[in-house]
Amino acid sequence: MPATPSRRSPRAPVRIVHLGLGAFHRAHQAWYTALADPDREWGIAAFTGRSPAAAAALERQDDVYTLLTRGSRGDTTETIETIVAAHDGADTDALCDYLARAEVTVVTLTVTEKGYRRATGGGLDFDDPEVASDQSVLAAAFTADTPTVARGALATMPGRLLWGLEARRRAVPDATIALIPCDNIDDNGPALRTVLRDLANTLSPALGDWLETQVDVVSTSVDRITPRTTTEEIDAAAARMGVRDDALVITEPFHSWILSGTVRGTRPRWEDAGAAFVSDIRPFERRKLWLLNGAHSSLAYEGLLRGHETVSDAISDPVCATRVRELWDLGEALLASAGSDLDLGGYRDALVERFSNPAIAHRLRQIASDGSVKLRTRALDPLRRAREQGHDDAAARGLIDAWARFVVAETRAGRILDDVAAAELTRRARAADPHLALLDFLAPDLDLGA
Repeated sequence: MPATPSRRSPRAPVRIVHLGLGAFHRAHQAWYTALADPDREWGIAAFTGRSPAAAAALERQDDVYTLLTRGSRGDTTETIETIVAAHDGADTDALCDYLARAEVTVVTLTVTEKGYRRATGGGLDFDDPEVASDQSVLAAAFTADTPTVARGALATMPGRLLWGLEARRRAVPDATIALIPCDNIDDNGPALRTVLRDLANTLSPALGDWLETQVDVVSTSVDRITPRTTTEEIDAAAARMGVRDDALVITEPFHSWILSGTVRGTRPRWEDAGAAFVSDIRPFERRKLWLLNGAHSSLAYEGLLRGHETVSDAISDPVCATRVRELWDLGEALLASAGSDLDLGGYRDALVERFSNPAIAHRLRQIASDGSVKLRTRALDPLRRAREQGHDDAAARGLIDAWARFVVAETRAGRILDDVAAAELTRRARAADPHLALLDFLAPDLDLGA
């Protein structure tokens, strides 16, 4: 039976907390930290989202995992030891314990777009049942003589993170901390600050004031294609390497991390590993969201409707490839005034190569999930901007149309939608005019038919 990975060096002290322990974090922020921290001074305590499975898998093998990078020149493997503690996200006592330590100066997040629990206008969605539950739990805790929250009582990222930050405010009120969201949301830094502030304002003016003075929020644009690892891939890697790694991560050679904002406390020198700090993150965010993520969504919906399973399959289909090029043309037109630093032509060329990489089995169904949330930034935002600037919006409308056709097809086939709004989408997909009903749900203020 193959051995399992094991730690070769002493664990670094916990100085970073991460929320959203998934494959992308392990291929990206944890990997950048490993490269930027040769002296092993920056250990990461990582928390899962809804399922504790990723933490359990890491715990069984000393919190160590293998990063398998697949490119045109073959495979490379690295053993990553940056994560030094992995926890179930429901363990808010452990989260509070870490954040109450002055030496912990950074919190990174990869909780996906839906994890921010935002309403249409960008603020915290207090109509979300889990947000409302977290608010109630926290309101009781804030007014108790001995503030406590039971394990598992908080379900959302804003609720859990705010409770951890309250522990920090009580323990080390003068210590600054930086929050670094790494999710595909335009202006993800302000988005995170807004949902935390909205929740804090309902609970504690003192906490709201402390957030403004002691918490830095950095905006980022992140990029590295990291598909979900399958059991078959784990088995194949174990046979080849002689080591069975149930936390194996498979990724591509390309990587990018662009950050913008002030960090008053200490942090790893991620720029030594290739990260870049810029004064204005927005053009880079939009390049990623509109060109890479928008194209991914287009390939997912059009590709699945045309019988494809992976990105590399779909991009080889002339119909799917044409839809992608049309989206890229729109994105390039919208970003034309952003400056030459974006190198849009080179970025497009690189995307063609990355999407065509057959060694990365990026499954379209993984990308297709939560379209009702993802399309806000990948399709609706460029559509609105195209109309404001006088550009043809047909490419953005085409992406939205493909999503609607996909939802209808899935519903008629009896498959359960993987979407935060699955129940409502299913209901609308069964309406007399399902296409119109779905478009009205996605953007009731827009005429998407013309």
